[in-house]
Amino acid sequence: MAKSSRALDWCLVRLGEDHNWWVDEVSDPIRWDIDGLGIIDPRQMAHLIELVEPLREHGFDQELMEAAFIAFRIEREADNNRVRLKRVKDSLFDSEEKLFALPDVMDDENGPFADLVDHLTKCRVKLLNSLLHFKTKLTVDEVEDELRESQNASFIEGRSIHCFDELCAILDYAPEGWDIEDADEHGAPAEDDTEEHDIGDEELPVVDDEEEARLNKDASLKWDEEDDIEDEEPGSSLGDDEGFDEDAEDDGDGPVKQLPPRKKTSPAAKSSAKSSAKSSSKSSSKSSSKPSGKSAAKPSQKTTAKSSAKPSAKSAKTKPSAKAPAKKKAKK
Repeated sequence: MAKSSRALDWCLVRLGEDHNWWVDEVSDPIRWDIDGLGIIDPRQMAHLIELVEPLREHGFDQELMEAAFIAFRIEREADNNRVRLKRVKDSLFDSEEKLFALPDVMDDENGPFADLVDHLTKCRVKLLNSLLHFKTKLTVDEVEDELRESQNASFIEGRSIHCFDELCAILDYAPEGWDIEDADEHGAPAEDDTEEHDIGDEELPVVDDEEEARLNKDASLKWDEEDDIEDEEPGSSLGDDEGFDEDAEDDGDGPVKQLPPRKKTSPAAKSSAKSSAKSSSKSSSKSSSKPSGKSAAKPSQKTTAKSSAKPSAKSAKTKPSAKAPAKKKAKK
């Protein structure tokens, strides 16, 4: 396995706040710039090996990836929470030992790691074009432009891009609105679950007669409108209480009918009606042979106490006056 530098034998690394490992010191500081230099740990390398497996059918070259990294193993712990790594010649794909991988970035534009980035981008584009049916084929330039835009945003914020994040951005790339895992067998984009879809009759559940009857009796399934009609008080739409017949019965054929308002009788009309009743009772008492005091008193009970007392007193005086002359003649 060809390596770009034989003078690099060891390095000191530290774990950053972003849970990535960064290089603090190298044995060849002249040719290696450690400013923002990251190193891939064994766990991250295993994840990358898993991501490149689908690319083998689209031209992935394992040897190119092997040449892009320098393998290291843990030698011992160092000061200031750092770890000293020692360079080894083992393969990153075949070794059973947990290895760190330092990207060979001595030449940023034409070095082994730069070649790996271009190679993985091309393989990823081939994979996407084979799985997803775009109207126009996806190109490498489109992917690179989008990834570069994201990297420039990180540089503006003053954040260094770790080599593991850079490779994952390529191996996980998918155009906006497309998802390889959720795409159907025809390569169509994943459907949004929030969109409404038409439901055909064949998708509706079949309900038998017994179940339908049980559902109809269930009070919890009634519409709100029915509840509002039941809760509405009868006669509330008839307006005032005047003209409403309380004794009227609702036969269920329609709404309760509104009756015309009752006429109020004035006190003068009532007194005139009572006086006519008295005069009729007097005429009837004179025509009878045996006048009864009770019959004369009964009509007077419906009137006031004063009006009933006066007629009875007069009638009592007039009756004995007719017999007075007869008694005087008898004495003489």
